[in-house]
Amino acid sequence: MTEQASHFDVLIVGAGISGIGMAAHMTAKSPHASYAILERRDNLGGTWDLFRYPGIRSDSDMHTLGFDFEPWKHEKSIADAPAILDYLDRIVDERGIRQHIRLGHKVIAADFDSATARWTVQIETAQGEHKRLTANFLYLGSGYYDYDEPYDPGFDLGAFEGQVIHPQFWPDDLDYAGKQVVVIGSGATAVTITPSMAGKAAKVTMLQRTPTWMFSRPAKDRLANLLRKFLPEETAYRLTRWKNIKMQDIGFKRARTKPEKVKQFLYKKIEKALGDKFDRATFTPPYDPWDQRLCLVPDDDLFNAIKSGKAEIVTGQIKAFEKGGVRLADDRFLPADIVVTATGLKLAVAGKIAVSVDGESVDFAERFYYKGVMFSNLPNLAVVFGYLNASWTLRADLNSDYICRVLNAMKAKGADIAVPVLAEDHALVEDDIFDFSSGYIQRAKQIMPKNAVAYPWRLNQEYVVDRKRMASDPIEDGVLALRRADADAAHREERLEAAE
Repeated sequence: MTEQASHFDVLIVGAGISGIGMAAHMTAKSPHASYAILERRDNLGGTWDLFRYPGIRSDSDMHTLGFDFEPWKHEKSIADAPAILDYLDRIVDERGIRQHIRLGHKVIAADFDSATARWTVQIETAQGEHKRLTANFLYLGSGYYDYDEPYDPGFDLGAFEGQVIHPQFWPDDLDYAGKQVVVIGSGATAVTITPSMAGKAAKVTMLQRTPTWMFSRPAKDRLANLLRKFLPEETAYRLTRWKNIKMQDIGFKRARTKPEKVKQFLYKKIEKALGDKFDRATFTPPYDPWDQRLCLVPDDDLFNAIKSGKAEIVTGQIKAFEKGGVRLADDRFLPADIVVTATGLKLAVAGKIAVSVDGESVDFAERFYYKGVMFSNLPNLAVVFGYLNASWTLRADLNSDYICRVLNAMKAKGADIAVPVLAEDHALVEDDIFDFSSGYIQRAKQIMPKNAVAYPWRLNQEYVVDRKRMASDPIEDGVLALRRADADAAHREERLEAAE
């Protein structure tokens, strides 16, 4: 592929886990199809290259956050960002994917022309140039959050004279040695940053408005490392991956059916780690386990930092930011030289790309998901939105494999359009797209696509079920229509003539 090439069978947006996964699946399963990956940033990796805060790591095990086609070979299954980037770099080099990646290419808009069955994609380069590329199919692997703008809780920080840092825009030269740090938040980012900064900082206080459920586990998977000693790498990986998938599924369902038992299990592990420093109220959220994602504490790192006195968790409401720290509503004062606002992400749909069909803007909030990968009456477009109760890559692999089979079926049939057809009088019963109470999820519901109670018009949160369905259901299932653009044009003319 050269930089001069301007038309592709598939344009993949995003060179993170989703985009690289799709390229790898295409290389193996749809080698006839040309493709390019458009990445707005100057490096691949997506989330794992963007976030640079101390301790940045996975909050899922790498045997499921890794791809189904590439074994995870590191000793630690809870991996830091550099190890994950090494994994992705190896994949793009070994499979010849790097030459297909165009860095510094931000997709602004994409319009599908029904007459030619082509997407025209408008791009702005890092140098400020504007380009147009065309493609038959558009695959959005651009993630789920706004890269430009994190969630702003509206803090009035005017009186605070120290540094204010958001994890999404972490400065390379931040010196926090010997400093008092307040990390605001109780999600995965805060739980990661707090123990990581505690080694150098004078003290790190994690300030939470409400607690979160935490789960500790070793960063190394002993069974995985044992299997690798006696079995071929791929066999050991497959066994560990399936074991972890089943454990995730069982754990999630147990939390939903027997939340009190799961609470006691979580309390017991935290108390064992903290000893006499365990305060149940600090670790008791106002919701059941898995109503929001559990926060992983690998190797008890947060609890060890608390036991050492280098970190603490404080629960309270912020009254004001003052010159030297944070004043709480109950008048407690938390001294701070640095405030880290780990207050969450802002979700975005379709990478904020202005998507249209024949010049008419597409409102994703008016479209139903189809099998968690495409959308009602939207041709030749697929997207990845990973599981909330399991690893992101599990869905990315499913969607990539499925779209490869769609591409192959289109080629075999001579079709250039693939569209999930939903009648206007469909009478589908809508379901809550995300049965999770997390703030970032609730704030974004109004922009998210629709979810139906009945499959296939939904985004499921059950990987084991999805895996079986996606593999066994035929591509032409009575919903997904494969057809030619000229047939579509003739059909439109017939309808116009009938209307006249």
